[in-house]
Amino acid sequence: MLSLFPTLLSWEQISPLLIRVALGAVFLHWTYKTLKSRPVSNNKKMVALVEFITGILLILGLWTQAAAIVAAINLIIRLVERMHKKAFLTDGVNYYLILLVLALSLIVTGPGLWARDILGL
Repeated sequence: MLSLFPTLLSWEQISPLLIRVALGAVFLHWTYKTLKSRPVSNNKKMVALVEFITGILLILGLWTQAAAIVAAINLIIRLVERMHKKAFLTDGVNYYLILLVLALSLIVTGPGLWARDILGL
């Protein structure tokens, strides 16, 4: 037996869709939070721009695996920063760790349904 609910296996491409939309929404939310805070340094503006582009690409499913690589790098940097603060495996770090696993999952599985990667440009 392959699955407890074998009829659901025909919907397996929905999982990457849900993952990329959720991850993209998180990146767009981070962009909004960064730009809403005052004052915003040029460095933070540049990071916010990268996060915005990453979020849009993930939601649209455009160059999904490349966007997931950028997301994974961003999340690894956030994790390393937390580790330097000796805050590893706290609630905030667990959040970043879960998001990192989601990004890595998209690198391996691809974009899923309704992605521009699959539909073509």
